[in-house]
Order: sequence, then structure tokens, then C-alpha cells
Amino acid sequence: MNYNSLLNSKTSEKWKKTGIRRRAGVALPLFSVFSDKSIGIGEIPDLRYIIDWCCQTGMSVLQLLPLNEVGNDFAPYNSISTFALEPMYISIKKLRKADLSPFRKELRSLRKRFPKGGDRVNYEIKNEKLKLLRKIFATVDLKSISKYNEFVSRNIHWLKYYSLFKILTGLNDGRNWNEWELKYQYVSSLTSQKVLHAHNDEVEFQYWLQWQLYEQLITIKKYAKRKNVLIMGDLPFLVSRNSADVWAYKNYFKLNLSSGAPPDVYFSKGQRWGMPPYNWENIAADNYSYLKERLVYAENYFDMFRIDHFVGLFRVWTIDLKTPPEYAGFYGIFDPEDERQWEDHGSRILGIMNSSTSMLPCAEDLGTVPACSEKVLKEFGITGINVQRWEKTKSGNFHFLPPDEYRINSVATVSTHDSSSLPGWWKYEAGTVDELSFKLSCEKLNVKDHRYLNLLSMLFVNEDSETGKIKWRKEVSNVYRLLEILEMNYDEAKEITEIYLSSFGEKNNFRRYIGLDEKTELADPVSFIKNTLEMINSTSSVFSIQLIMEYLYLDKNTLEKYSGWNQRINFPGTVDGNNWSMVIPFALEELKDLKINDTISDILKKSDRI
Repeated sequence: MNYNSLLNSKTSEKWKKTGIRRRAGVALPLFSVFSDKSIGIGEIPDLRYIIDWCCQTGMSVLQLLPLNEVGNDFAPYNSISTFALEPMYISIKKLRKADLSPFRKELRSLRKRFPKGGDRVNYEIKNEKLKLLRKIFATVDLKSISKYNEFVSRNIHWLKYYSLFKILTGLNDGRNWNEWELKYQYVSSLTSQKVLHAHNDEVEFQYWLQWQLYEQLITIKKYAKRKNVLIMGDLPFLVSRNSADVWAYKNYFKLNLSSGAPPDVYFSKGQRWGMPPYNWENIAADNYSYLKERLVYAENYFDMFRIDHFVGLFRVWTIDLKTPPEYAGFYGIFDPEDERQWEDHGSRILGIMNSSTSMLPCAEDLGTVPACSEKVLKEFGITGINVQRWEKTKSGNFHFLPPDEYRINSVATVSTHDSSSLPGWWKYEAGTVDELSFKLSCEKLNVKDHRYLNLLSMLFVNEDSETGKIKWRKEVSNVYRLLEILEMNYDEAKEITEIYLSSFGEKNNFRRYIGLDEKTELADPVSFIKNTLEMINSTSSVFSIQLIMEYLYLDKNTLEKYSGWNQRINFPGTVDGNNWSMVIPFALEELKDLKINDTISDILKKSDRI
């Protein structure tokens, strides 16, 4: 496969540094993994086991979900700082320049109360870890630690505001900053100095925590480099409304709006994320320092970085905060509104990002994508993302895209952290229709109330579904029968017809695509996983990166026990205990002994990714 076009792009120097070749990798959130040594949740040093596994199987990219500190919802894309790392990922046993001997009993107790593994992450571990870390910190002589003092000196521009935000949050009983006393809602140098001085121990504690996290993560990067594994960090596009960034730099954000995504075939109501969109004019007036500094800091830890919500660089979907929450992202407008501005807007911001770091950028370009996006990606030589189940031909037959037609500049993947897993998609979603999307399509044709319900019963199997998906009746075996039931012609029912064509025969189309028949699939379900992974790795995409569970499903027992509907990382638009809490079924030390490792290696060798 010829990838030389990447060397003629605006990121050519970064590609030369990284090395242009077909690579495979694994993606994971740190909270989903654990080792025998970790306490309650995956910890930064645990990543060594993943790196070793990559080497053993032939993968050379480790992609992480964001590691930024999160708020109370523990959503990694809703961070309270674009700089600070999440303290719950710290390994207490690996603390630098700290005597742990007086705390052995407390460490044992913490480990007992928060045993490794389990079905879901118990996020209470964060507060309990912090309690013990405060006790340890009280015994540390900071003045004698030169590396700590150097770290603070280099990063004081963000550490100061971050620690101040944390202190003021505590003084205001954990409330959001817009509910604080007025004198604290706005940053004043006089008030800031008074607070920092009065709470100097807490300031130093926050600095020390971030230094310890920094040391643990740069150690992992050095280890990965020795093993020839690239680490891809994920930089959230936005930041929580209740964050140190928004509080300290209000002029960089449009606080009367919420960011989100417009309605599409996957999310019929659109999405409303809550985070405020950027005020790019004000950021530009400060020479994009906010953007540049976060990239410079991230470079300490990563070789590559994922640009979350890449299309948001061109324009972002915004919803007025006065819009009732039940409408999600259905009612909104793009910012900027004028489509003619989008290409220049995105190219300018991307150019600033590209010139600010030596990290190789990769883009998450899913959702409703502006036409200029693909052009800009090619100009910059940046990879987009191709999700196998959504990549279909545009000729009208909706067949799955042949492997050699995937974009060269892309990351090919079976699923994402926002989608169901491969077995979850196959069992609950493939060959189905989102009921709300279908209802909205009918409403456009003035099909409502009794007529709609009647139509629903004629077209779909009457099954209750927690997934919101509905299944076509077998009798609706072709377009002509569909149009007959709808009592419409093709032009009238074009939208519904396309929904039908893309979904009715989806399972059979996919079986043919991966070279599998139904009998083989039923007799040997692992063959479905294996054939799918072989197909995604055979694509022309320069990178093939899969979520860790997709590879673990090659094990029959894992596939049988851990492939339910709720075995996914995130349900977009949902805030509950099942979100951002999935845990893999065994400790990372076991990875090296998995019987499936040879199978993974064979798949990657066959696709020339080793």
C-alpha cells in the first residue's frame, strides 16, 4: 500500500518522525483495566502490561481515552481542566520521594475495601485515595525535591488557576462556580492571592499530586518508546462548564450556549453535551495561547493525539441554554452559521495546532460532517476514522465498503467508545431501525397518530426493546412491498426507503462481507469475531485500532459472558452508573498468557501490520 501522499502534506515532518507504515493498535479507557497491583481502578503504571501485550501480539499503537481530571459524572470528555490529570489514576505505591512505611496498614485496608476487578468501577475510590494521599503528603519535604520545584515553575501558568478553582470549590461546598459568592466567581489578583496564601498547604498538595501524576505518566511514555509502541492521547474538544478553564477564562467561551451535535440517523434527537462552545475570536486575540499551551503540555505524555470532535473545528452545533432539556440537541444552529466560513475557520485552527506540537494528530470526524472536512484532512495528512458498520457504498445498494476503498488517511475500527461493541451491535442493532428516527421520518410525511401506529405494526415486529430499536417484518421483503404498505411512490418515501435499504438485509450483507454463512456463525460464534477483525485489519487505512474488548472477544468464554447490551463504554446522552464504568473481565497480568494472542498476531501478520 502506497502512503507517500502523507509525505506531501502539512504534517509530513511528523509522519517522517513517526514512520509511515501499516500499524495496528489497541484503544482503552484506563478505568476499564486493572492489574493485581492496582487499587480500585486502573492506574497509570498498569499501562506497562498493555504495552508488553502490544509487543507480544504485534500492535504498535496504544490509544487512550482522556486522562484529564473529571467532575462528579466521571465522564472523561467532561473534564474540569484541560491540563490537570485525574488523581484517581495515581499509583500510591509508585509515589516519588515519599516514605510509605507508616501507611502500610492503611494501604492494605484500602485495597481490601476496593478489591480489583468487578463488573463496574466503584468511583468512591477517588475520595478514599485522596484522603490517604493527603496523609502521605503531610510527611513530605517539598523543598528537597528539585524535580518537583522545576515542574511547578514550568507549569505555574495553569497550576495556579487549577488549584485555586479546587480550593474555592471546597470553600463553596462543592457547588458549581456560577453558584459561588460573587467575589469568587470572577478572578481578581487580590482575592486570588489572599485565598492562595490562606490555603498554602492545599495549593502545595494539588501541585504535588499533579507532579506525581506527571512523573508516572512520563515514565510510561519512556517505557513505550523503548518498546517501539506509540501512545496516542485523547484531547477533549471541549471542557466542562464547571471547570477551572471556564472559570478562569470566561471570555474564551460562549456561556449562554451549550455545545452538541445535530440530529442524525444514530441520534435522532441530536445531542446536548452541556459544555460551552469556544469564543474563537477572543482566543485568537490572545494569539491562541490557550490552545498552544495545552498541546505543549500534552506532548510530555503522548506521541500522537486524537482531535476529539474534529468537525467542531469548522463549526459546532450550539443550543440555547433556555431550550428545554427534553429536546436534547434537536433545536440548534451551527457556529459559525455561514457555511462559507467553515473551511477557513477549521484550517486556521488546525494550522495553529499543527505548528504548536511535534505530536502526530489524528481526527475523530464522525457525525454530520461538513463537505470541507475531508479536503482539509487530506491537505494536512491527518487520519480520520472509518467505523466498519457505518462504512457502506453510496451507490444505493448500501453494501459494506470494500477494504481497499477505505481512506488511506484513516483509522479503521470495528467500534468506538460511543457505540455498542461488535457482538452488541450484531445481536441488538444490526438489521434494525431506530424507532425515533423512523417516527421523525414519518412526521415529515404527515404520518401521525393512529395511522403511524398502524404502519408501525404492519412494518415491524411487535417486540419491546430496551435499546429503542425495531426489527423489520420478514414479509416486507422488498422495496415494492414497502411502498405498497406506505401507499406512497419512491420519490415521496425516499427517506424511509433508504432507511429500509440500509437496514433490512444488513445482517446477510455483513455475513457475505466477512465471508461467513449463518450455519458457521451459529456453530462457532468466535469465527464471526475473527473474520470481522481480519476484514478491518485488511483495509487500506494506515492505522487499524480496536477497542481492547473486541480482541478479547476472540476468547469463547469472554464472548459468552461479557457481550451483553450493557457491555459498552458509553451510552451517549445518558448519565447513570452504567456509563463510563465498564471493566474488562481479568487482570492485565493475564494478557501475556491468553491463548488468543497467536490468533491476534496471525491476523496482523496476514494484513501486513506487523
